[in-house]
Amino acid sequence: MVRHTLQLLLLIVSFTAFSSAPAANNHSGEKVILIFGDSLSAGYGLKVGEGWVNLLIERIADNNLNYKIVNASISGNTSGNGLGRLNSDLDRHQPDILILELGGNDGLRGHPPSLFKSNMTKIIKRSQDKDIQVVLLGIKLPTSYGRRYRQAFEDIYQELADSFSLPLVPFFMDKVGINSALMQNDRIHPNAMGQPQLLNNVWPVLKPLLN
Repeated sequence: MVRHTLQLLLLIVSFTAFSSAPAANNHSGEKVILIFGDSLSAGYGLKVGEGWVNLLIERIADNNLNYKIVNASISGNTSGNGLGRLNSDLDRHQPDILILELGGNDGLRGHPPSLFKSNMTKIIKRSQDKDIQVVLLGIKLPTSYGRRYRQAFEDIYQELADSFSLPLVPFFMDKVGINSALMQNDRIHPNAMGQPQLLNNVWPVLKPLLN
């Protein structure tokens, strides 16, 4: 009986000591860049490691910058999908910088520009409320969608950049979308050869924010 009592006391003491111990701190001081986009950043149709986000990881390392890149991009996502998962992704990854690359699927599905702008506004506000620097990547639609709709949609990126003082890449697919050699057969997604240019479109806007 005494032996069992002593074993029980030892177990309680051990559990109490473990529970009250501070959590291990694995934070290395590196900051986090969260890529929050759709198939253009998720690497749709590419082999593992070929996407522009992977090239960004390499460039960050080559420049000896203390940043961790997290790719939270999901193929097919609209701005509404992004808004729906935003809080959980921000809580999980706690980024310092959010690269916001959404809108292509909104446009391709003919969503109202007003809805797109409302969703993006909420994403930006929630991020800025957490002191996260947002970088906005602009998208342009195919000419088949009509000049009026295309212009209304594309103007939203500049309007958001102006309203929230955001660094803006005016056209993420610049020099890629018009070059068939850099595009997959669907004419929507860049191929592996187009990925370096995507990074080159982002880098001049992103680099000044890295310290």
